[in-house]
Amino acid sequence: MKVKRLIEKTIQNQIGGIEDPSKITLEPTNPKFEGDFTFVVFPFLKHLKKKPEEAATFLGEIIYKEIPKIESFNVVKGFLNLKLSDQVWLEYFQEIIKDPYHGRNLYGKNKKVMVEYSSPNTNKPLHLGHIRNNLLGYSIAEILKYNGFKVIKSNLINDRGIHICKSMWAWQKTGNQETPISSQIKGDHLVGKYYVIFDKLYKGEINELKAQGLSQSEAEKKSKIMRETREMLQKWERGDEEIRALWSKMNSWVYEGFKETYQKLGVDFDKFYYESETYLLGKEIVKAGLNNAVFFQKEDGSIWVDLQNENLDQKLLLRADGTSVYITQDIGTADLKYKEFKVDQSIYVVGNEQDYHFKVLKVILEKLKKPYSKGVFHLSYGMVDLPSGKMKSREGTVVDADDLMREMIATAAKQTQELGKTNGLSFEELEVLHKQIGLGALKYFLLKVDPQKRLLFDPEESIDFHGNTGPFLQYTFARINSLLSEQEITDDFDLNFEVNIEEKNLLVLVTEFPAKVQEAGQSFSPALVSNYLYELAKCYNRFYQNNPILKSNLPQKKAFRLALCKETKRVLKEGLCLLGIDTPKRM
Repeated sequence: MKVKRLIEKTIQNQIGGIEDPSKITLEPTNPKFEGDFTFVVFPFLKHLKKKPEEAATFLGEIIYKEIPKIESFNVVKGFLNLKLSDQVWLEYFQEIIKDPYHGRNLYGKNKKVMVEYSSPNTNKPLHLGHIRNNLLGYSIAEILKYNGFKVIKSNLINDRGIHICKSMWAWQKTGNQETPISSQIKGDHLVGKYYVIFDKLYKGEINELKAQGLSQSEAEKKSKIMRETREMLQKWERGDEEIRALWSKMNSWVYEGFKETYQKLGVDFDKFYYESETYLLGKEIVKAGLNNAVFFQKEDGSIWVDLQNENLDQKLLLRADGTSVYITQDIGTADLKYKEFKVDQSIYVVGNEQDYHFKVLKVILEKLKKPYSKGVFHLSYGMVDLPSGKMKSREGTVVDADDLMREMIATAAKQTQELGKTNGLSFEELEVLHKQIGLGALKYFLLKVDPQKRLLFDPEESIDFHGNTGPFLQYTFARINSLLSEQEITDDFDLNFEVNIEEKNLLVLVTEFPAKVQEAGQSFSPALVSNYLYELAKCYNRFYQNNPILKSNLPQKKAFRLALCKETKRVLKEGLCLLGIDTPKRM
């Protein structure tokens, strides 16, 4: 907004000796006080050489005198609150109508970023925790695109290792050649079934050995099941044809299952990496780091990095036998990503249990003087709990992603039928609507909470048509869509009228959308967009209840209010799209 920049420039001219004028910025005024923008004088008292209230009053009088578009100002301690005239907001609103992206700051222009998310294991289906990960990754990618970044969505699939061999062993021993087709079970669910079977058989064997007088550790060492599983992994690493064929077959089942889940959830990827192809990467980089004295070698031949000066610990990078550990692979994969895409930033969407791992990775890359080290960012998020407690994959007590989506859609169908507002829709139209509402509820509930916070998922609360929920936002969109159908809306109307409080609040909120998406991108938090949209929907419904739109007495008022409805609808649609949520035309 031009007047906002003019105010900031005026303040800069009055405060001498500021090395960085960009620090002089206006904030939206607290709703408790009158005003549109607020300037906090406390950081600049040294330069103004005045007490807080004197400094704020001094600046307020100058701004009011020099900028006619300032209607009034007030001072609350060291806070200068400035109120703009209605004409300023109306003019700005018309600029946005003519150019929906007016005011958008493309701070990511000419920058490339990779967002890595999902990263599932191929020994089990996706669950509720994966859903939060996928939705966060997808939404952050879309928000960064809005802010001008070129975004590559990537998925590193963990398709090898002892956990994969556990499912393979159980299927080989107990599966009787069962396939997704023969059993009519989705591929990832079938493989997950054998992961649970393995755990039960293994625990049973351990308990039998303990009953014979062995300790827990002795029983684990003597376990025939685990020994055979480790042998299977060793054969895989040697390229054994039979084991590799079994591995490929079972993984192909899982990939088909994942593909179906991703499509239903509405997330996608530009690039897939596979651990089976990257797990050996990084070894040469580590050896080069040893030669350059970045790392050190112990007497047994293992290679380590000392990070104690960085308040971390010593970290193993290569074992004594020359085999790599997980962080070795991550070092190599980071290098591969940069060589392939030359990204300015690499964002890893991974749960907060891996906070330490990513701190170590970033420091190691910095020590290696990798050009991309500063761009490594861990988008850490909290776990998802259920009323019944923590989820456990091995015990089969997770909330399966497919089952959850199915339940959400069924609940949406029940709710809409009870409301009785979808009469006349065909069976196919109702199917689409129920999916939009059910998945919209799920996505919004998981994205409205700050990513760093742990959350308790409550399906019933998430699908309520009132309150801070996805269906409430979708219903508001549908309400506006119904109102605007068959209405002629003009982008040009007379500005000579007063704006009431509901109109003003909605107008201001609509204009804040680009800035809010910019803030969400810079803080990697879709929650900022989610809660902004909730405030917008609440504000619109207050406006709708208290202001006649189609029956307005003044033609310019009707034109303005229709345009305000249209812009609210656009912002709701664009905002929900950034969250991966569909907008039904009717509910």
